[in-house]
Amino acid sequence: MAHHHVEVKEELYEFKPATRSKLYILLVVGIVFAAIGLFTAGDGSHEEGGHGGGHSAVATEKMVASVDQEHPAEVAQSHDSTSSEHAATEAEHGASDEHAAAPAHGAEHAAGQHAGGEHHGSPHWLKRLFTTLWMHNILFCGLGLIGLFFIAIQYAAQAGWSVGIKRVALAMGSWIPIAGILTLVLYFLVNKDIFHWSHSDVYDPHSGSFDQIISDKAPFFYWPLAGGSFPFFFILRMILFFGLWYWFYTKIRRNMLAEDLDNSTQYWYNIRGTSAWFLVFFGASSSIAAWDWVMSIDTHWFSTMFGWYVFASWWVTGLSVITLIVVFLKENGYLSIVNSNHLHDLGKFVWAFCIFWTYIWFGQFLLIYYAHIPEETVYFVERMYNSPYAWIFYTNIILNFVLPFLLLMTRDAKRQMSTLKVVCPIIIIGHWFDFYNMVTPGVMQHSGAVGFLEIGVFLIFASVFLLFVLNNLSKVPLFGKNDPMLEESLHHHI
Repeated sequence: MAHHHVEVKEELYEFKPATRSKLYILLVVGIVFAAIGLFTAGDGSHEEGGHGGGHSAVATEKMVASVDQEHPAEVAQSHDSTSSEHAATEAEHGASDEHAAAPAHGAEHAAGQHAGGEHHGSPHWLKRLFTTLWMHNILFCGLGLIGLFFIAIQYAAQAGWSVGIKRVALAMGSWIPIAGILTLVLYFLVNKDIFHWSHSDVYDPHSGSFDQIISDKAPFFYWPLAGGSFPFFFILRMILFFGLWYWFYTKIRRNMLAEDLDNSTQYWYNIRGTSAWFLVFFGASSSIAAWDWVMSIDTHWFSTMFGWYVFASWWVTGLSVITLIVVFLKENGYLSIVNSNHLHDLGKFVWAFCIFWTYIWFGQFLLIYYAHIPEETVYFVERMYNSPYAWIFYTNIILNFVLPFLLLMTRDAKRQMSTLKVVCPIIIIGHWFDFYNMVTPGVMQHSGAVGFLEIGVFLIFASVFLLFVLNNLSKVPLFGKNDPMLEESLHHHI
């Protein structure tokens, strides 16, 4: 069915050589920084005896001791109650294999091997490189996925305001297949260092590294195969998720572009139906992906809110990237149909979901703090009392909540490109720290660092991502001239 056609001049983004050159320079700077970082991290002086995701008993004792020394008043009562709770638990469960295997104070939540165990993992510099590669891949995978998610909620909600913005999100979604290939390749490259559960001897009852808790979780990773063999179920989920995400992306993109050539509302209805099914699948798949790719690094520990937490971090970061690209296009004379009213909506989205992320963050923290179960609290103890995780832990709240909340609170702030250009980078950096603290402590333990290597890898990922997204954006019109919601968007006023 045809609909009333609004005459608006079609816009095409030209990916200028100057912009491309800047991104290539950023890429080279990132490579140089990463090389300097690898060179300076090359000494193995900080190398831990255990391997990825694990904490040796010695490391755990040092951690608890260091907390005692640095914060005696804060932890004395906590340790007394923890010890009495743990003693009661041990008395109650005496001969239980699972509790015998569980480390003291539940602190060795992701390992269970003896101090100086059989696994030495990769050299310190390589383990650090693997950690930052995995962390950045998961962060940028989320940005691609959020591009698709943003489009899906616009169609499912029958939103009219976002016609001039949807193609930016569509271009971000083009990263999904790249992220899928990277995730699969990186898993086989880094798994022994990042994922403690990937070691076969933790499933062998005759091994000194046997871990009852991880062994009980084996079907989640290895079904239908035996624990410690090939993680068939884990890899199946990974391929299934990326495959279906990409299928939904191509189906939605094909309909959006077909609409440009044929003035019919049928394409809009097709996309709305596809979006609804995608959102159902996304709800389950994004949570399970968070368990698989991030939470399983700390294999003994789990949080039922973790899927929401990772989604909230991805979502607000993705919104900030969409907003920055829209501002960049506006400043370069594009997106004439986007005005301060549309920017206001983007600003409201960013501001609201900064609060949403904080709500999830605080909800997860408060429940674990209040329950005071050692097996759960260790996750936060590691991040609150060890450098560099401790200052990142508190900086996280300032960058991801306090500053955006205050800076974007007023109506005018959300409508000004100058304000959005300040706040959105703050949020992106803040959630970079957020993902750093999700991934790194479980792998690097006490030898984690933020330096040239981490900054360099971020610049590499950011420049390649933007090269890919802007190149994709230049291939299609910046908005759909036949979009049935175009007229509503043109008259959008708030």
